[in-house]
Amino acid sequence: MTPDERFMAQALRLAKRAYGRTSPNPMVGAVLVREGQVIGRGWHHKAGAPHAEVEALADAARRGHAVAGATIYVTMEPCCTYGRTPPCTEALMRAGVSRVVVAAVDPNPRHAGRGLELLRQAGITVDSGALAAESQRLNEAFNHWIVNRTPWVTAKSAMTLDGKIATASGESKWITGPASRAHAHRLRLGADAVLVGVETVLADDPSLTLRTQPGFRVPAAVPLKRRIILDTRARTPLGCRLVSDEARASTLVVVGESADPAKIAALQARVMLILAPEREGRIDLQWLLPELGQMSIQHLLVEGGGTVLAAFFESGLVHRTAFFYAPRILGGEESRRSVAGRGFRSLAEAPSLTDVESRRFGEDLFITARVVRATSG
Repeated sequence: MTPDERFMAQALRLAKRAYGRTSPNPMVGAVLVREGQVIGRGWHHKAGAPHAEVEALADAARRGHAVAGATIYVTMEPCCTYGRTPPCTEALMRAGVSRVVVAAVDPNPRHAGRGLELLRQAGITVDSGALAAESQRLNEAFNHWIVNRTPWVTAKSAMTLDGKIATASGESKWITGPASRAHAHRLRLGADAVLVGVETVLADDPSLTLRTQPGFRVPAAVPLKRRIILDTRARTPLGCRLVSDEARASTLVVVGESADPAKIAALQARVMLILAPEREGRIDLQWLLPELGQMSIQHLLVEGGGTVLAAFFESGLVHRTAFFYAPRILGGEESRRSVAGRGFRSLAEAPSLTDVESRRFGEDLFITARVVRATSG
Protein backbone atom coordinates (compact mmCIF):
# COMPACT_ATOMS: atom_id res chain seq x y z
CA MET A 1 0.00 0.00 0.00
CA THR A 2 1.37 3.40 -1.02
CA PRO A 3 1.46 6.33 1.43
CA ASP A 4 -1.46 7.93 -0.42
CA GLU A 5 -3.49 4.73 -0.08
CA ARG A 6 -2.57 4.39 3.59
CA PHE A 7 -3.81 7.88 4.46
CA MET A 8 -6.89 7.46 2.26
CA ALA A 9 -7.70 4.24 4.12
CA GLN A 10 -7.74 6.28 7.32
CA ALA A 11 -10.09 8.78 5.70
CA LEU A 12 -12.42 5.98 4.62
CA ARG A 13 -12.53 4.60 8.17
CA LEU A 14 -13.48 8.06 9.40
CA ALA A 15 -16.23 8.35 6.78
CA LYS A 16 -17.80 5.08 7.96
CA ARG A 17 -18.30 6.50 11.45
CA ALA A 18 -21.38 8.34 10.16
CA TYR A 19 -22.94 5.26 8.55
CA GLY A 20 -26.69 5.72 8.34
CA ARG A 21 -26.69 9.37 9.43
CA THR A 22 -25.61 11.56 6.50
CA SER A 23 -28.41 11.08 3.96
CA PRO A 24 -29.15 12.82 1.67
CA ASN A 25 -25.42 13.57 1.69
CA PRO A 26 -22.66 10.99 1.14
CA MET A 27 -20.34 9.65 3.82
CA VAL A 28 -17.02 11.50 3.55
CA GLY A 29 -13.83 11.43 5.59
CA ALA A 30 -10.71 13.63 5.47
CA VAL A 31 -7.16 13.45 6.84
CA LEU A 32 -4.65 16.34 6.89
CA VAL A 33 -1.00 15.34 6.63
CA ARG A 34 2.26 17.26 6.93
CA GLU A 35 5.65 15.61 6.45
CA GLY A 36 4.13 12.17 6.80
CA GLN A 37 2.31 12.95 10.07
CA VAL A 38 -1.43 13.31 10.53
CA ILE A 39 -2.25 16.77 11.88
CA GLY A 40 -6.04 16.76 11.53
CA ARG A 41 -8.96 14.38 11.04
CA GLY A 42 -12.60 14.90 10.21
CA TRP A 43 -15.73 13.34 8.80
CA HIS A 44 -19.17 14.52 7.79
CA HIS A 45 -21.43 13.78 10.76
CA LYS A 46 -24.88 14.52 9.31
CA ALA A 47 -26.66 16.60 6.67
CA GLY A 48 -26.35 20.30 7.47
CA ALA A 49 -23.22 19.81 9.59
CA PRO A 50 -19.74 20.88 8.42
CA HIS A 51 -18.21 18.71 5.74
CA ALA A 52 -15.26 16.42 6.35
CA GLU A 53 -12.67 18.86 5.01
CA VAL A 54 -13.84 21.66 7.31
CA GLU A 55 -13.88 19.25 10.27
CA ALA A 56 -10.29 18.21 9.52
CA LEU A 57 -9.15 21.84 9.26
CA ALA A 58 -10.83 22.63 12.58
CA ASP A 59 -9.25 19.58 14.20
CA ALA A 60 -5.78 20.71 13.07
CA ALA A 61 -6.44 24.19 14.47
CA ARG A 62 -7.51 22.74 17.84
CA ARG A 63 -4.29 20.77 17.96
CA GLY A 64 -2.25 23.89 17.21
CA HIS A 65 -1.01 22.76 13.79
CA ALA A 66 -0.42 25.12 10.88
CA VAL A 67 -2.23 23.87 7.79
CA ALA A 68 -0.48 25.91 5.08
CA GLY A 69 1.52 23.58 2.85
CA ALA A 70 -0.20 20.41 4.11
CA THR A 71 -1.82 17.64 2.06
CA ILE A 72 -5.44 16.68 2.62
CA TYR A 73 -6.84 13.26 1.77
CA VAL A 74 -10.58 13.28 1.06
CA THR A 75 -12.73 10.29 0.12
CA MET A 76 -14.83 12.35 -2.34
CA GLU A 77 -14.16 15.45 -4.42
CA PRO A 78 -14.63 18.62 -2.32
CA CYS A 79 -17.86 20.48 -3.01
CA CYS A 80 -17.61 23.72 -4.98
CA THR A 81 -21.13 25.11 -4.65
CA TYR A 82 -23.18 26.70 -1.89
CA GLY A 83 -25.74 24.45 -0.22
CA ARG A 84 -26.44 24.13 3.49
CA THR A 85 -22.75 24.88 3.95
CA PRO A 86 -20.20 27.01 2.00
CA PRO A 87 -17.98 25.35 -0.65
CA CYS A 88 -15.16 23.23 0.77
CA THR A 89 -12.93 24.27 -2.13
CA GLU A 90 -12.90 27.83 -0.77
CA ALA A 91 -12.07 26.63 2.74
CA LEU A 92 -9.10 24.64 1.42
CA MET A 93 -7.83 27.59 -0.61
CA ARG A 94 -8.06 29.94 2.37
CA ALA A 95 -6.24 27.45 4.57
CA GLY A 96 -3.30 27.26 2.18
CA VAL A 97 -3.42 23.49 1.55
CA SER A 98 -0.80 22.67 -1.07
CA ARG A 99 -2.06 19.27 -2.25
CA VAL A 100 -5.47 17.59 -2.39
CA VAL A 101 -5.79 13.83 -2.89
CA VAL A 102 -9.29 12.50 -3.56
CA ALA A 103 -10.47 8.92 -3.85
CA ALA A 104 -13.49 9.53 -6.10
CA VAL A 105 -14.77 12.37 -8.25
CA ASP A 106 -18.19 13.84 -7.42
CA PRO A 107 -20.68 11.58 -9.26
CA ASN A 108 -23.09 14.46 -9.91
CA PRO A 109 -22.73 15.23 -13.64
CA ARG A 110 -23.26 18.93 -12.90
CA HIS A 111 -20.27 19.04 -10.56
CA ALA A 112 -18.00 16.14 -11.55
CA GLY A 113 -14.42 17.41 -11.69
CA ARG A 114 -15.39 21.06 -11.31
CA GLY A 115 -14.12 21.31 -7.73
CA LEU A 116 -10.82 19.70 -8.67
CA GLU A 117 -10.37 22.12 -11.56
CA LEU A 118 -11.00 25.11 -9.29
CA LEU A 119 -8.33 23.83 -6.91
CA ARG A 120 -5.85 23.39 -9.77
CA GLN A 121 -6.55 26.91 -10.99
CA ALA A 122 -5.69 28.13 -7.48
CA GLY A 123 -2.25 26.48 -7.79
CA ILE A 124 -3.04 23.45 -5.62
CA THR A 125 -1.72 20.06 -6.71
CA VAL A 126 -4.60 17.63 -7.20
CA ASP A 127 -4.45 13.85 -7.49
CA SER A 128 -7.36 11.43 -7.69
CA GLY A 129 -8.02 7.70 -7.76
CA ALA A 130 -6.46 6.47 -4.50
CA LEU A 131 -8.83 3.72 -3.24
CA ALA A 132 -11.50 4.95 -5.66
CA ALA A 133 -13.33 1.60 -5.75
CA GLU A 134 -13.58 1.49 -1.96
CA SER A 135 -14.96 5.02 -1.87
CA GLN A 136 -17.52 4.29 -4.58
CA ARG A 137 -18.67 1.14 -2.76
CA LEU A 138 -19.07 3.11 0.48
CA ASN A 139 -21.49 5.52 -1.23
CA GLU A 140 -22.97 3.27 -3.90
CA ALA A 141 -26.53 4.26 -3.00
CA PHE A 142 -25.79 8.01 -3.05
CA ASN A 143 -23.82 7.70 -6.28
CA HIS A 144 -26.69 5.90 -7.99
CA TRP A 145 -29.36 8.28 -6.72
CA ILE A 146 -27.48 11.48 -7.55
CA VAL A 147 -27.17 10.36 -11.19
CA ASN A 148 -30.48 8.52 -11.73
CA ARG A 149 -32.76 10.04 -9.05
CA THR A 150 -34.09 6.58 -8.21
CA PRO A 151 -33.19 4.53 -5.14
CA TRP A 152 -30.44 1.96 -4.97
CA VAL A 153 -32.31 -1.25 -4.12
CA THR A 154 -31.01 -3.94 -1.78
CA ALA A 155 -33.03 -7.16 -1.58
CA LYS A 156 -32.77 -8.69 1.91
CA SER A 157 -34.03 -12.07 3.00
CA ALA A 158 -33.45 -14.52 5.86
CA MET A 159 -34.04 -18.14 4.87
CA THR A 160 -33.28 -21.78 5.39
CA LEU A 161 -30.55 -23.44 3.37
CA ASP A 162 -33.20 -24.56 0.86
CA GLY A 163 -34.47 -21.03 0.38
CA LYS A 164 -37.59 -21.00 2.56
CA ILE A 165 -38.61 -18.02 4.70
CA ALA A 166 -41.51 -19.61 6.57
CA THR A 167 -43.39 -22.84 7.06
CA ALA A 168 -46.62 -23.49 5.20
CA SER A 169 -48.49 -22.14 8.25
CA GLY A 170 -46.44 -18.94 8.23
CA GLU A 171 -44.08 -19.65 11.15
CA SER A 172 -40.82 -17.73 10.61
CA LYS A 173 -39.52 -16.54 14.01
CA TRP A 174 -36.74 -17.11 14.14
CA ILE A 175 -35.13 -18.89 11.20
CA THR A 176 -31.80 -17.13 11.64
CA GLY A 177 -29.90 -16.48 14.87
CA PRO A 178 -29.40 -13.32 16.93
CA ALA A 179 -26.11 -12.39 15.24
CA SER A 180 -27.83 -12.37 11.84
CA ARG A 181 -30.71 -10.32 13.20
CA ALA A 182 -28.25 -7.78 14.60
CA HIS A 183 -26.65 -7.41 11.17
CA ALA A 184 -30.09 -7.04 9.59
CA HIS A 185 -30.56 -3.99 11.81
CA ARG A 186 -27.23 -2.63 10.57
CA LEU A 187 -28.60 -2.96 7.04
CA ARG A 188 -31.68 -0.99 8.10
CA LEU A 189 -29.43 1.65 9.62
CA GLY A 190 -27.76 2.19 6.25
CA ALA A 191 -31.03 2.50 4.33
CA ASP A 192 -33.39 5.45 3.95
CA ALA A 193 -36.47 3.25 3.76
CA VAL A 194 -37.54 -0.33 4.46
CA LEU A 195 -40.20 -1.88 2.23
CA VAL A 196 -42.46 -4.91 2.72
CA GLY A 197 -45.61 -6.22 1.12
CA VAL A 198 -48.99 -6.28 2.80
CA GLU A 199 -48.81 -10.08 3.17
CA THR A 200 -45.84 -9.62 5.50
CA VAL A 201 -47.83 -7.07 7.50
CA LEU A 202 -50.78 -9.44 7.79
CA ALA A 203 -48.62 -12.41 8.76
CA ASP A 204 -46.02 -10.84 11.08
CA ASP A 205 -47.23 -7.34 12.07
CA PRO A 206 -43.63 -6.04 11.90
CA SER A 207 -42.47 -2.69 13.27
CA LEU A 208 -39.53 -2.26 10.83
CA THR A 209 -37.80 0.04 13.31
CA LEU A 210 -34.20 0.16 14.51
CA ARG A 211 -33.91 -1.52 17.90
CA THR A 212 -30.92 -1.97 20.17
CA GLN A 213 -30.27 -5.64 20.83
CA PRO A 214 -27.34 -7.98 21.50
CA GLY A 215 -24.72 -7.19 18.86
CA PHE A 216 -26.29 -3.93 17.69
CA ARG A 217 -26.79 -0.57 19.34
CA VAL A 218 -28.78 2.20 17.68
CA PRO A 219 -26.46 5.22 17.29
CA ALA A 220 -27.51 8.65 18.44
CA ALA A 221 -29.06 11.16 16.02
CA VAL A 222 -30.18 8.61 13.41
CA PRO A 223 -32.68 10.13 10.94
CA LEU A 224 -36.12 8.54 10.94
CA LYS A 225 -36.25 5.69 8.43
CA ARG A 226 -39.33 5.58 6.23
CA ARG A 227 -41.40 2.39 6.39
CA ILE A 228 -43.17 1.44 3.15
CA ILE A 229 -45.99 -1.04 2.58
CA LEU A 230 -46.95 -2.21 -0.91
CA ASP A 231 -50.71 -2.75 -0.62
CA THR A 232 -52.53 -2.88 -3.93
CA ARG A 233 -55.99 -3.47 -2.41
CA ALA A 234 -55.60 -1.32 0.76
CA ARG A 235 -55.77 -4.33 3.08
CA THR A 236 -53.40 -2.95 5.73
CA PRO A 237 -55.12 -3.27 9.14
CA LEU A 238 -55.63 0.03 10.93
CA GLY A 239 -54.48 -1.61 14.16
CA CYS A 240 -51.15 -2.92 12.88
CA ARG A 241 -47.95 -1.49 14.28
CA LEU A 242 -46.92 0.33 11.14
CA VAL A 243 -50.18 2.30 11.16
CA SER A 244 -50.76 2.72 14.90
CA ASP A 245 -47.39 2.92 16.69
CA GLU A 246 -45.46 6.04 17.75
CA ALA A 247 -43.45 6.02 14.51
CA ARG A 248 -46.51 5.96 12.22
CA ALA A 249 -45.56 9.35 10.77
CA SER A 250 -42.74 7.52 9.00
CA THR A 251 -45.09 5.00 7.35
CA LEU A 252 -45.97 5.25 3.68
CA VAL A 253 -48.64 2.95 2.25
CA VAL A 254 -48.58 2.56 -1.53
CA VAL A 255 -52.07 1.65 -2.70
CA GLY A 256 -53.31 0.70 -6.16
CA GLU A 257 -55.66 3.05 -7.97
CA SER A 258 -58.38 0.37 -8.04
CA ALA A 259 -58.51 0.00 -4.23
CA ASP A 260 -61.70 0.65 -2.25
CA PRO A 261 -61.97 4.44 -1.69
CA ALA A 262 -63.29 3.94 1.86
CA LYS A 263 -60.25 1.85 2.79
CA ILE A 264 -57.97 4.41 1.18
CA ALA A 265 -59.55 7.22 3.19
CA ALA A 266 -59.24 5.27 6.45
CA LEU A 267 -55.52 4.66 5.90
CA GLN A 268 -54.91 8.19 4.67
CA ALA A 269 -56.31 9.55 7.93
CA ARG A 270 -53.50 7.82 9.84
CA VAL A 271 -50.42 7.61 7.62
CA MET A 272 -48.97 8.99 4.41
CA LEU A 273 -50.48 7.31 1.35
CA ILE A 274 -49.91 7.52 -2.37
CA LEU A 275 -52.04 6.09 -5.15
CA ALA A 276 -50.01 4.20 -7.70
CA PRO A 277 -50.86 2.87 -11.15
CA GLU A 278 -51.11 -0.89 -11.45
CA ARG A 279 -49.50 -3.34 -13.83
CA GLU A 280 -50.91 -6.87 -14.06
CA GLY A 281 -52.88 -6.31 -10.86
CA ARG A 282 -49.92 -5.11 -8.78
CA ILE A 283 -48.25 -1.80 -7.95
CA ASP A 284 -46.24 -0.57 -10.93
CA LEU A 285 -42.72 -0.57 -9.49
CA GLN A 286 -41.27 1.17 -12.53
CA TRP A 287 -43.54 4.12 -11.70
CA LEU A 288 -42.93 3.91 -7.95
CA LEU A 289 -39.12 4.05 -7.87
CA PRO A 290 -38.82 7.59 -9.36
CA GLU A 291 -41.51 8.75 -6.91
CA LEU A 292 -39.45 7.44 -4.00
CA GLY A 293 -36.37 9.07 -5.48
CA GLN A 294 -38.15 12.43 -5.39
CA MET A 295 -38.59 11.85 -1.64
CA SER A 296 -34.77 11.66 -1.35
CA ILE A 297 -34.92 7.93 -0.68
CA GLN A 298 -31.48 6.97 -1.91
CA HIS A 299 -31.22 3.46 -0.48
CA LEU A 300 -34.30 1.24 -0.41
CA LEU A 301 -34.08 -1.99 1.60
CA VAL A 302 -36.67 -4.48 0.36
CA GLU A 303 -37.32 -7.02 3.11
CA GLY A 304 -40.05 -9.06 1.47
CA GLY A 305 -41.89 -11.29 1.43
CA GLY A 306 -41.23 -13.63 -1.43
CA THR A 307 -43.78 -12.16 -3.84
CA VAL A 308 -42.45 -8.63 -3.35
CA LEU A 309 -38.82 -9.70 -3.76
CA ALA A 310 -39.76 -11.54 -6.93
CA ALA A 311 -41.50 -8.46 -8.32
CA PHE A 312 -38.36 -6.36 -7.81
CA PHE A 313 -36.11 -9.00 -9.38
CA GLU A 314 -38.46 -9.57 -12.32
CA SER A 315 -38.63 -5.81 -12.92
CA GLY A 316 -34.83 -5.58 -13.02
CA LEU A 317 -34.78 -3.16 -10.08
CA VAL A 318 -32.49 -4.92 -7.59
CA HIS A 319 -28.90 -3.71 -7.37
CA ARG A 320 -27.58 -5.72 -4.41
CA THR A 321 -28.59 -8.88 -2.57
CA ALA A 322 -28.26 -9.40 1.18
CA PHE A 323 -29.25 -13.00 1.94
CA PHE A 324 -28.94 -14.78 5.28
CA TYR A 325 -28.90 -18.60 5.27
CA ALA A 326 -29.62 -20.63 8.40
CA PRO A 327 -28.50 -24.26 8.78
CA ARG A 328 -32.05 -25.59 8.55
CA ILE A 329 -34.07 -27.42 5.91
CA LEU A 330 -37.83 -26.89 5.62
CA GLY A 331 -38.68 -28.54 2.32
CA GLY A 332 -42.24 -28.88 1.15
CA GLU A 333 -44.02 -27.36 -1.81
CA GLU A 334 -46.16 -25.17 0.43
CA SER A 335 -43.33 -23.70 2.50
CA ARG A 336 -42.88 -20.05 1.64
CA ARG A 337 -40.04 -19.21 -0.70
CA SER A 338 -37.64 -16.30 -0.30
CA VAL A 339 -38.16 -15.34 -3.95
CA ALA A 340 -41.49 -16.46 -5.33
CA GLY A 341 -43.27 -15.04 -8.38
CA ARG A 342 -43.23 -16.50 -11.89
CA GLY A 343 -39.52 -17.13 -12.00
CA PHE A 344 -37.29 -16.63 -15.02
CA ARG A 345 -37.88 -18.83 -18.03
CA SER A 346 -34.22 -19.32 -18.87
CA LEU A 347 -30.79 -18.93 -17.34
CA ALA A 348 -30.08 -16.21 -19.89
CA GLU A 349 -32.95 -14.12 -18.50
CA ALA A 350 -32.06 -14.68 -14.85
CA PRO A 351 -30.06 -11.97 -13.04
CA SER A 352 -26.42 -12.81 -12.53
CA LEU A 353 -24.36 -11.71 -9.54
CA THR A 354 -20.83 -10.39 -9.16
CA ASP A 355 -18.56 -9.14 -6.38
CA VAL A 356 -19.87 -11.92 -4.16
CA GLU A 357 -18.89 -11.62 -0.49
CA SER A 358 -19.71 -13.98 2.36
CA ARG A 359 -19.29 -14.02 6.12
CA ARG A 360 -20.54 -15.94 9.12
CA PHE A 361 -22.91 -14.68 11.79
CA GLY A 362 -22.97 -17.36 14.42
CA GLU A 363 -24.03 -20.54 12.61
CA ASP A 364 -25.63 -18.56 9.76
CA LEU A 365 -24.06 -17.65 6.43
CA PHE A 366 -24.52 -14.15 4.99
CA ILE A 367 -23.97 -13.55 1.27
CA THR A 368 -24.07 -10.17 -0.44
CA ALA A 369 -23.44 -9.53 -4.12
CA ARG A 370 -24.08 -6.95 -6.80
CA VAL A 371 -26.74 -7.73 -9.37
CA VAL A 372 -25.30 -7.42 -12.85
CA ARG A 373 -28.53 -7.29 -14.77
CA ALA A 374 -30.45 -4.62 -12.87
CA THR A 375 -31.94 -3.27 -16.10
CA SER A 376 -33.85 -0.25 -14.80
CA GLY A 377 -33.17 2.78 -12.61
